[in-house]
Amino acid sequence: MARAAAGAGVTNEPTRVLVADDQTVVREGIVMLLGLLPGIEVVGSAADGEEAVALVERHHPDVVLMDLRMPRVDGVEATRRIRAAHPETEVVVLTTYADDDSLFPALRAGARGYLTKDAGGEEIARAIADVRAGAAGLSPQVQLRLLERLSDAPGAAVPGAPAPAPASAPVPAATRSGQLPDGLTAREAEVLALIAEGLSNTEIAQRLFVSPATVKTHINNLFAKTAVRDRAQAVAYAFRHGITGTQQ
Repeated sequence: MARAAAGAGVTNEPTRVLVADDQTVVREGIVMLLGLLPGIEVVGSAADGEEAVALVERHHPDVVLMDLRMPRVDGVEATRRIRAAHPETEVVVLTTYADDDSLFPALRAGARGYLTKDAGGEEIARAIADVRAGAAGLSPQVQLRLLERLSDAPGAAVPGAPAPAPASAPVPAATRSGQLPDGLTAREAEVLALIAEGLSNTEIAQRLFVSPATVKTHINNLFAKTAVRDRAQAVAYAFRHGITGTQQ
């Protein structure tokens, strides 16, 4: 079914998407690309954040693909306004910039997805489906940056990540001798470590010489065992439990 192809799998209705980007050529290109993807319906496009807020009020889209650097109202402020007035509408940032000054304000404003403009149609569709399903739609590069941020400042809060354990009860780190938390198998820990490195499912499959379907099965299993909801939380979990690098 078309809706299943889009990934949300909740209803047979297409995911209604609004595109916001101040560059006409880019905006029209994104609209054209989305029009080719099954299970997605573009309901409008905006040339700046102020227009995006107005069009969300008019069309009530499921997801907004939001640029950050725009005139009148930028993407961060537009995201904040949309999420405050329409919490049922998710925002996926699609921008040229992946620096901290762009990434973290957007996530704090309520964006549940963050992609750079070199993302392909499949990655954009996956991010849209992920946020519709209540997960985070983050590119592998952004996931890696979140891990690096946790490494730089272990006590810093990261949107979408579980709260750190109290200092009085530190979480034991996983060891190479097979002492893994929450009943994880060695293979599941290996997959989790590769997620923490920022690899996509396809890249993990290539690294481990298995099929993407096998990788997805391992991810579903480790998500269930660790009670994480999305890849951002998985990255935080891997860091807190010392599951980084190749597990032996």
